[in-house]
Amino acid sequence: MTEPRKLTLSLVGDTFAIARMSPADDFPDWAFTGAFASVTRSGDEVSIVCPEDSVPAGVMHEGGWRCLGVIGELDFSLAGVISSLAGPLAAVAVPIFLISTYDSDYLLVKADRLERAVGALSEAGHTVTE
Repeated sequence: MTEPRKLTLSLVGDTFAIARMSPADDFPDWAFTGAFASVTRSGDEVSIVCPEDSVPAGVMHEGGWRCLGVIGELDFSLAGVISSLAGPLAAVAVPIFLISTYDSDYLLVKADRLERAVGALSEAGHTVTE
């Protein structure tokens, strides 16, 4: 069995929200106000991750998320990247919301579990920087 990759992660931005809209809705301008945002449309919904203070009143969302981003580009041929991160977090009961981009992966964890998440990732051999 291959040893899981040891990764370096960095804390991204401040506090984020995960919002939900109808798939028929246009992508709102407020979703792109911060340095980090993700918008995904499926047949059932539009999910938006953006700075918590950007979400207008009346939009369905859950706030209080912190984001950890993997530093460096991840080649598409790599296997086990997500499991090397999600496994240690699951072992200490830290739920995640995952975003993958062309180059990297991002894990969102609730702010009140950030310290536990950083500890579990560090214990698993990963490095977390601010």
